[in-house]
Amino acid sequence: MLALDRMADLLDARTGRKALASLYGADPARLAAERERWLRLARGFAALYPRHAAVRAFSAPGRTEIAGNHTDHQQGRVLCASVDLDILAFAAPNGENVIRVHSEGYDRTDVVSLSELAPAASERYHSASLVRGVAAELKARGYRIGGFDAYTASEVPKGSGLSSSAAFEVLLATILDGLFNDGGIPAVTRAQVAQVAENRYFGKPCGLMDQCGSAAGGLLGIDFADPEDPALVPIAFDFDASGLSLVIVNTGGSHSDLNDAYASIPADMRRAAAVFGKDRLRAVDPEAFRARLADVRREAGDRAALRAMHFFDEDARVGRMADAVRVGDLDAFLRLVNESGLSSWTRLQNISVPSQPEEQPVAVGLAVAAHALKGRGASRVHGGGFAGTIQAFVPTDLLPGFLAEMQAVFGPGAAVALRIRDLGAAEVLAE
Repeated sequence: MLALDRMADLLDARTGRKALASLYGADPARLAAERERWLRLARGFAALYPRHAAVRAFSAPGRTEIAGNHTDHQQGRVLCASVDLDILAFAAPNGENVIRVHSEGYDRTDVVSLSELAPAASERYHSASLVRGVAAELKARGYRIGGFDAYTASEVPKGSGLSSSAAFEVLLATILDGLFNDGGIPAVTRAQVAQVAENRYFGKPCGLMDQCGSAAGGLLGIDFADPEDPALVPIAFDFDASGLSLVIVNTGGSHSDLNDAYASIPADMRRAAAVFGKDRLRAVDPEAFRARLADVRREAGDRAALRAMHFFDEDARVGRMADAVRVGDLDAFLRLVNESGLSSWTRLQNISVPSQPEEQPVAVGLAVAAHALKGRGASRVHGGGFAGTIQAFVPTDLLPGFLAEMQAVFGPGAAVALRIRDLGAAEVLAE
């Protein structure tokens, strides 16, 4: 346990400095800001839960998708990585049958009784549903649960494509793991529990990539051939030494009215798979698909055919990108990133919404990025698409100009340079 009244001393000690550096890098300004965030969280926890003198600290990172745009829901392969923006929580067991979670910046505390773990209609689309869902699913899988008090502070922006919701769900599972299961729950299990909470309790369909990326950490290849037991393969690569900076650019636009656009992608892919009597494209042989492309066009339509083409090429591209990273072939990696982006634009068609031709922020972002990169680096849509974020790999010498050009178009703070974080969701700074 970490004494709240000694938090400053703990952070300033060698172990504290090392813990912060492992999460947030070596930049002195960043570390100073993180130290203040931890102290602010300690003050907030002490004020809200005065009976606790000590806490345990947990962190869950956001994640970035590097390859595999809309492949996970077809039991395909993805390449993703955890990043150095996280949701931090201080938590302490309360000896009650109640979980209380307060998030910095919000005026209410989620209070969930563990006596009733069925989905509550009144909580749908609210964070309390995720608390209840994570606890319920862990219990259903035979793990111990118990009451705790928690205070969280998030650096993962909502709508950024960095999966703030997945990080929050995984954080809850990690707290229950640490407090009541001795940290013994596998990362993939915590990810699956989080997905169930979002699907069944919160009410939002989602794949499993986001939760796996946050739970496992680092650069990660994931194969969803068996969605009940996805294969997670860590990939060692030092992006800090590569001469490239990973940048996420929030191009704006609301996701609130895009549910139909998002839903159309897996629906189209399933229609293409159904031509072969299959439920998902991963079960369809790519050569058989090519041989019967005319049938797919006739039975499922041209858009479904194009989106299926994207799936087959993108799924194969994930393996080639992982191989390029492993051997340090950055030219091949960047070429494949650009190929992924072009395929998303021309085949997957998730760059803009046809019914909204006057609003194409992602397309504008990619065009501006191409100009700022001057024929170097790479860029692609990030995440679901249609609105929101793009991803760019920017040569270090171009980074200041790239950030300035993107922020001149999309506003201050729209472009953020990130580090890939090796540690997934975990208890941190444990004494």
